[in-house]
Amino acid sequence: MASKKYVFLMASLVVLFQTVSFAQTNADWGWNWKDSSKVPAQRMPQYNEFLNNQFPYPAKPRDQWELGIGLGVPVLTGDLNNSAGFGATLTLRKSLSHTFSVRPYVSYYTNSGSGTGYNDPNNLLNSTSATYAYKNNSFHVGADLITSLNTASYYRGNPTVNFYLITGLELFSTTLTQSKNNGPYNSFTAGGNNGSMNKVGVNLGGGVAFKISNTVNLAIESKGTFTNNDYLDTYTSPYSNANDAWFYSGVKLNINLGNKAKNVQPLWWINPNNYGYSELNAPKHMKLPKVVLPDADGDGVTDQFDLEPNTPAGAPVDSHGVSKDTDGDGVPDYRDKEPLTPRNCFPVNNDGVGTCPEPACCKELRDQIANLKLAPAAECSLSDLPSVNFKSGVKLSKDAEKLLAAAATKIKANPNCKVKVIGHPAASKAAQQLSYERVSAVIKYLVEKQGIAENRFIFNYDGGTGDASTIDLQGTTEDGPNTVPSPHPNLKTKG
Repeated sequence: MASKKYVFLMASLVVLFQTVSFAQTNADWGWNWKDSSKVPAQRMPQYNEFLNNQFPYPAKPRDQWELGIGLGVPVLTGDLNNSAGFGATLTLRKSLSHTFSVRPYVSYYTNSGSGTGYNDPNNLLNSTSATYAYKNNSFHVGADLITSLNTASYYRGNPTVNFYLITGLELFSTTLTQSKNNGPYNSFTAGGNNGSMNKVGVNLGGGVAFKISNTVNLAIESKGTFTNNDYLDTYTSPYSNANDAWFYSGVKLNINLGNKAKNVQPLWWINPNNYGYSELNAPKHMKLPKVVLPDADGDGVTDQFDLEPNTPAGAPVDSHGVSKDTDGDGVPDYRDKEPLTPRNCFPVNNDGVGTCPEPACCKELRDQIANLKLAPAAECSLSDLPSVNFKSGVKLSKDAEKLLAAAATKIKANPNCKVKVIGHPAASKAAQQLSYERVSAVIKYLVEKQGIAENRFIFNYDGGTGDASTIDLQGTTEDGPNTVPSPHPNLKTKG
């Protein structure tokens, strides 16, 4: 009898998997990785780090539950001949990952059968045979682990057909009645259980679900429930010690539950490789390096098109990388001291100067230009600027505002100077974000409250060599950014 059970289960699975072709695909991602509304609060730190390219993996989205309602045919295999029965089941499934999900359920089976029994000590027929008939009504409560076999793929998008395996445990309560020799049905008692048996079963099986829409799918599945009880058909044979088992095949209508605005489809309908392959095809998030073509002489013409790849630095060239010779005298412009020599003054010497004498007016102008004294570069004498101390948080104290107001007077009196606003963050992300907010607070006060142009400030970090609680101000003639992006916005100071 045991071998027949396994043959029945395997045959059911083979028929089940051969009734459909391999899963067709759906090019729809199933969700947008930029959509934070579908990311639960506990995964938001990972989401923010991913958006800022500080972590390579997107956060796992919140997904829907699946409610299933099924009808089917249970067959109880035991020591008597068994008839096909009726079964109904209600399931609630939730994903653990794209491959694994858990599915608690309740089921109700009715079964019946009949046959001839011999030498049954329980029914006091030690040497004679009798005809037995039974009715079995059972209630099942359990949980199955569902393993999806074809969710992930390197060659297609989301599946529209889901193949899965079923493993699980259940508790069942069975009420039995028995008829002997075509007599009336009476409550069956085995071991003093008064006709009701509470036992344990192990589930093994498989199924396939067909996606009808993003909300509904239809599933066909078959599973065996192997028990520790040999009296589920009210009879145990003296010739076999195999326990009884149920084999159930049925159809289920599954409906996704949950707000679509906050939940994606159940994860077994979403290919986990979507993000990686979409980025390879059309990058939208990866930090790609700027394409740099080789240009050995730095003249702006790449080497593959440069007909003169060794042009001196700064020499003007044409679109082919050849040094320009504007007057066509054979001396390139970068060496030509007379780049517009008239034709009637040819030939020219090695410096590109022709044979015509220089006009008196031009010689006089050249001498004047040579004698010009260029104005010295602007200098900055702004010094003794204060340092602002923060005891905690990013709010300026009254004392700090007084210091900055005094500094503003000096800054306004030195229009040639710019001001470095320097933070000293430690190596941690939280310290970097805090220092960023403090530097921003100082610049904002001087711009909005003291009326100093924002382009006079330079946003600066020194790598943590100073006091982390202090922001320093320093006069300079250097250039630099007056604002930079927030390094870790997910760690922004509250209040």
